[in-house]
Parts: sequence; C-alpha cells; structure tokens
Amino acid sequence: ITSPVAFDILPLKLHPFSQSTPTGLDCVGWKRRISVPVIADGALDKTGLTDDVGSEEDLYEDFRSSNHRYGHPGGGGEQLAINELISDGSVVYAEALWDHVTMDDQELGFKAGDVIEVMDATNKEWWWGRILDSEGWFPASFVRLRVNQDEPMEDYPLKVEGGKEDDSRRFGMGQTTKDQMRTNVINEIISTERDYIKHLKDICEGYIKQCRKRADMFTEEQLKTIFGNIEDIYRCQKKFVKALEKKFNKDHPHLSEVGSCFLEYQTEFQIYSEYCNNHPNACMELSRLTKVNKYVYFFEACRLLQKMIDISLDGFLLTPVQKICKYPLQLAELLKYTNPQHRDFKDVEAALNAMKNVARLINERKRRLENIDKIAQWQSSIEDWEGEDVLVRSSELIYSGELAKISHPQAKSQQRMFFLFDHQLVCCKKDLLRRDILYYKSRINMDDMEILDVEDGKDKDFNISVKNAFKLHCRDTEEVHLFCAKKPEQKQRWLKAFENERRQVQLDQETGFSITEVQKKQAMLNASKQHHAGKPKAVTRPYYDFLMRQKHPTLPTTLPQQQVFMLAEPKRKPSNFWQNISRLTPFRK
Repeated sequence: ITSPVAFDILPLKLHPFSQSTPTGLDCVGWKRRISVPVIADGALDKTGLTDDVGSEEDLYEDFRSSNHRYGHPGGGGEQLAINELISDGSVVYAEALWDHVTMDDQELGFKAGDVIEVMDATNKEWWWGRILDSEGWFPASFVRLRVNQDEPMEDYPLKVEGGKEDDSRRFGMGQTTKDQMRTNVINEIISTERDYIKHLKDICEGYIKQCRKRADMFTEEQLKTIFGNIEDIYRCQKKFVKALEKKFNKDHPHLSEVGSCFLEYQTEFQIYSEYCNNHPNACMELSRLTKVNKYVYFFEACRLLQKMIDISLDGFLLTPVQKICKYPLQLAELLKYTNPQHRDFKDVEAALNAMKNVARLINERKRRLENIDKIAQWQSSIEDWEGEDVLVRSSELIYSGELAKISHPQAKSQQRMFFLFDHQLVCCKKDLLRRDILYYKSRINMDDMEILDVEDGKDKDFNISVKNAFKLHCRDTEEVHLFCAKKPEQKQRWLKAFENERRQVQLDQETGFSITEVQKKQAMLNASKQHHAGKPKAVTRPYYDFLMRQKHPTLPTTLPQQQVFMLAEPKRKPSNFWQNISRLTPFRK
C-alpha cells in the first residue's frame, strides 16, 4: 500500500490492545448511581430512573459542576496503553501504511512498509518516532501497530531491489515462530470480532433503544440519519462471528481456516456502503443536536447506563467505518504468516482480494453519491431544460466536449456541446453572444445505440465527405446520428468514452448500484435553491472539522501532504467529473 484513498474516513490502526471500543479500554463506570434521562424497559416514563440525585435538571447541573468533557472524540485509551508500555521499557513498533513525504525537519519521513519505533503516543494525531538515527513527528493515521510486537526486527520482511520482499527471508523463520505469529493474528481477529459485536450491541441497546423511547426528542428520520443501518450491520456481524468461531481451532489456533468465512460474507459486507455514505450526515446531525444541552446529557446518560467507555457517540459511530477498513489489513497480516502449503492459504489470499474489492466498491459508491449533487448543479445551470432530470437515469458524467452534429435531410452541420452520462448523451447549444450560457437541445438514449467508426472520406448514408467521424445507430428505429470531431485524437477519446459508458452500465447492473429517489430529489432541491440564490454556496468542511477538531499547538501546524481519510485500498482512480466540466463556463454564472 503506497498511497491513501480519499474516502473521508479514518483508518483503524491494527493494535493488540483493542477491546470493545475504539480506544481499547474497558469502562469501569461511575461508582455512584445518578438519575439519567433514559427510560428503562417498560412503560414510557419521562422522569427516567430516580434516586437520591433527583430530576433531570439536577442531573444536568451535576454534569456542569463535574467538569465533564463531552465531545472528546476517541478518548485516550490507546495512547495510554502504548505510553504505559513505552514507560515500562518496552519497545513498540509500528508499520507505515503509506508514504509520508515532508520538508519539515521536525517531521519523520518514511516509505510504506517502513518499521518505526514509537517513542511517544501522547497525542492522538501526531506521534514521535524513530527510524535508525532519525527522529520526528509523524501522523498516527499513517501507521498501524504491529500485531506481533515480539517479532524480532531481523525477521521482519526485507525490501530488495524492485520493491519486492525477500521471500527466502520471509519464509526462512522457524516453523514454531511462524506458527506463533499466525496464532497471534488469528487470536486478534477472533477477539476483535467478539469485541466489535459487543460494541454494536451497546450502540443498538444503549443508544437506539433509548432514543426510540423518547419520541419527544427524536423522530424516526433523525434516528435513521444518526445511526444509519447499523442494526442491519449488527445482525450481519453476529452471523459472521459465529461462522468464524466454527472455524477457530482452540487447541491449535494456527491451524484455523478462517479465509472461507470472509469469502462467504463478502457480498453481505456491502451493506457497509450505505453506512459509510451516511456517516457524514450522521456527524452533522449529531453536531447540530449536541449544541443543545438536553441532547448532550441524554447521550451521556445512555453511555453511562450501558457502562460504555468514556467517548462521545460520534466516536462510537465511527467504528463500523473503521472496521470495514481493518479487514484487508488483518487479512494481509494473516497471509504474511500463512505458508503456501497451509490449507487456508488460497482462501486467505482470495479473501484479501475480496475484502479489497469491497473497500473499492464502497469507495466508488461514495464517489458516485458525491457526484449526483454536481450533476444536479450542472443541470440547473442549463437554460430551457426539457423532459426528465438527468438523475432519473444517470449518476455519472463519463465525458464531454464539442462535436459537429450532421442531420438529415440536408446534411446540415451544427456545432454542439455534448455530455455523455451513463445511459444518455445530452446535447446543448452555446449562446451566440454569451458563450458561457448553454441551452438544452436534445438527448440520445445510449441503451438503444451502437457505435460505428467511420473512415475518412465520403459517407454513403449522408452523401457528404467526412473526417474524424463516427455514428450512433439505433437498433430499434434504424435512426442514425453522424458526428465529426476536429482532430483524430478527439475522435478516439469519444470512442473510448462510449466503451467506458457501456462498461459502467454493466458494472452498475452487476453490483446493484442505484441512487434512491430521495437522494435524487434532495440533490435537485439543493441545486434549485443554490441556483435561485444567484451564487454558489460557500464550501464548508463540517465533516472534516468534526473528525479533526483537536490539534496540539506544539505539534506540526500543517496536515500531512497526503490526506488521512481513506479506506484500506490505495490509488483509487480519481474522478474526472470536474476535469470534464472545468472546460465549460456555465458554472461561472
């Protein structure tokens, strides 16, 4: 893995301290009982549980006077555990997931795969580490703690020329040592899976169940926004962990064959796509609600009643996003310590590729959902629009550019702007005086068309000489559309774009990708509001700020050069939406 994927989520660092929560520490709870605005199972009772403290208002006052800090994202459990090991004299190693390129002499640069000695993990975002004789700050999100902290450095895979691992060194470890390494990874997978189930149960029973009892505070729509489909994920994960436990060899964990479990559930894991896509909305809704003290104390009371660790609700809701990122990392670690002769080797190898594909699919769906807002904004900028909205049938701009369209019967040539979406090609005309204005003219249903390459010379259908031409032929009506590009390379780009359009449609059918009616209507509504306002909305980053709101002043003041919000699989093909659109001027209105 050499570079991150921009998917707006933090990767979960693989570490041996993870328990039932993101920070990895069990909750001891408060020693005295307090009154909480949470209703126990049974009749609806807005007074909540009562004791010597009294009313909800007394509880709120008690919280205010206790210097309690709600909203601290992530807690400090992992940092405490690491620093305890460091202070006890233990050496803690982390492995770089991505390159960290820096020009700051106070920061530690490294390549993906480098092993870093962690010397200080006090801060959540920036750790102090050492590689050979170099020391400096580095972003914690760019590394993961090694599962096998006891693995000697000399046994760690070496890089040789060409960037490949030295297989003779990799498989040169004694069998007993490698079996122990595999045992550690298997135990880590099983234990974190059990902890994750408990975590999901705490969210569903500690928060969702209590919120549903307070119809005066939450609507069903709000709960759907905040918690997404986490209950579906909980049901799926319960079945998955049972399948894992059946494959777990308690007497000889290194002989466990768990790869087949991931292969069996790879399709069901796609439900994480909906959750990940909704997560930014959940963060913004929580941010809005927690500006009101009543909600702050209610969520905190839910946590206390369920005896969950001291982090805020947004921290808990981040873990499903992190979990789906962690599977490829765990499987990569497992494959590393699985001999090719092991019965589980082929399944683990296939499972690793399968979970990477799940991550790619989630990334792609996230990107497509972001694009529908841009498409809606584009349509709102087109004058004289007729017929159904683009989003009714399309969700991706494949290509755009200027072409000469030749029409029957006079073989008249007209210069037009064309926008190729999945399923349709939209034709627009530039304003004669203001070239930054486009008028809608027509559209072509690409599902009925076949693309024909036309040689330079006289075309027999239109009886004219053409150059850099191609045709769209309707299979049903035999209607033919002739187009000419200005240059041969432009023609080739269009032909390639038509191939990509058909490939995208087929992929969407295979993966079941679709945009809901609610999402389409909301995108068009937002675009309409923005268009009538006369100027684009200011670009805000509430989701980014929500996750990155803490920064130590003595640490590096700039973010790493690479983004740290990503899924596990790097090098996602960047969206060409704005590259295609940027050449056009309607957005300047």
